[in-house]
Amino acid sequence: MPIHDRWFRPLVIAGLAGMLLGALDPLEGSLVIAAGSVLVGLGTPRQHSAVATRVWLACLLMVAGVAALWIMSDVGGVGGSTGRSMWWLLLVAPYPVGWALGLMGAVQRLRELRRGRAETPIG
Repeated sequence: MPIHDRWFRPLVIAGLAGMLLGALDPLEGSLVIAAGSVLVGLGTPRQHSAVATRVWLACLLMVAGVAALWIMSDVGGVGGSTGRSMWWLLLVAPYPVGWALGLMGAVQRLRELRRGRAETPIG
């Protein structure tokens, strides 16, 4: 296994664990999920890879969606007596889309790392 893959694998595993654990409470855990997404991204440095593109797109979507979620929560939410339409929730849509995309990317990245290790000659 190349030396850099030894450092990437724990980052991806920790990020994936954060993304899964944060999903237990999607509002309060959103910061853990976003941090996990960044860890997966840091463990995926290959530039011209479809997996790297997917992981970094997921990271961007999640950070944007989480920021919208917290900003809307801070200003009082949407609907009801707030005077803001429920359509404002579309700003949060990147969060679950990015989460699903990030999970797929993290699993694919772990497969890449495993495949890379299997291909290295022993001895």
